[in-house]
Amino acid sequence: MLTTAMIMVCQSSQALALGGIALLLPLIRADLGLSFAQAGMLSAASGLLYAAMQIPSGYLADRWGPKRLYVAGVVGTNLMTFSFALIDSYPLLLVNQAVSGLCRALIFAPGLLLMQAQFGEHRRSTASGLFIVGGASFNVVLNLFGPLLVVPLGWRGLLIASAIGILASAVAYGLLGTAPRPSGRAPLRLSELPALVRLRPLQWACAVQFVRHFAVNGWNFWLPTYLIAEKGLTLTGAGVLVALSTALSVPSNFIGGYLSDQLGRPVAVMALSFAMLACWILLLTQAVSLVAIVTVVALVGIFIQLSFGPSFAYPVKIIGPRSAGFVSGVSNTCANVGGLLSAYGLGAIKDATGAFAAGLYAMGLLCVVGVGFAFMLGRSGEAHLAAEAARRDPAVAAGG
Repeated sequence: MLTTAMIMVCQSSQALALGGIALLLPLIRADLGLSFAQAGMLSAASGLLYAAMQIPSGYLADRWGPKRLYVAGVVGTNLMTFSFALIDSYPLLLVNQAVSGLCRALIFAPGLLLMQAQFGEHRRSTASGLFIVGGASFNVVLNLFGPLLVVPLGWRGLLIASAIGILASAVAYGLLGTAPRPSGRAPLRLSELPALVRLRPLQWACAVQFVRHFAVNGWNFWLPTYLIAEKGLTLTGAGVLVALSTALSVPSNFIGGYLSDQLGRPVAVMALSFAMLACWILLLTQAVSLVAIVTVVALVGIFIQLSFGPSFAYPVKIIGPRSAGFVSGVSNTCANVGGLLSAYGLGAIKDATGAFAAGLYAMGLLCVVGVGFAFMLGRSGEAHLAAEAARRDPAVAAGG
């Protein structure tokens, strides 16, 4: 239990590096004189390195064990958040965020393996959903109290104080946290990777992850700015709504994984998440009254991360746990390509059109496409399992 709690607290590094900067982005833009496109590039610079390092990170976690990579990633990410608050130069901020993305890549796949090791094989979706609960909970606290703490600390002081706190947690986990025992299976070889990438279930999982994180990152990064710039909310009001959305996503992460494990219907959970997101994101563009805005933001919060657990656990279940880190790394690479495109694309659309509406329409329609991707993942998974069963038992292949 202690190890599980420490993994969740350390995972808050991701929430601070992404959600903290997103919440404070209006102040950062005003202080440094950044355009919307330049602000989007900060996220894109981080996301590009983060995406590029997912496969190496997952592969190394399979071979070397996840704990040392996880601790290194948490420490590096928080050092970059700390130094971000000390920089005034836009080019140096881009470099800082690129290095932050590299360090964050060492958190995800290794951390996911560490959390899954705390649960049984048949609760992998639940474990995957629980992994990001710590970061989501931290985001709630940050969005509720961050605007209040900005007054005495400023945006720089708030980032510095938060980074120091999580660094202390990383040191504690490095000294006290346990790591999973070696499985005894032969380590994954480089020569095996091309065949894994060619598997249809992994390819459809990548398509699902692209859509999932396109919506998640675009929503999380731009929501505070959107609420302030186009819905007329104050920073405090936007912070409260973002906190509400994030608070609702905390149990949703767990519930999505739990339902997937208990019902054995991971594809249905993914499809439901995408269908509901499409509805509510498109409705947000039409919401005018505060009641309507609050309602839609809350509904998006319920479904925005419902698919997280099954979308990572299902491909591992189909392909096998020996390559769990690599499979998760490949999936998350595609997820973060979608994420960096949404972060930059929504900002660029805002600069070009003067509004976020076109970008939100594109996001909603992509979620509709994601429903189809989820069902194709399910079909390819069933076909892969049938083919593997036939390969192991020639009598099955012969129809007898």
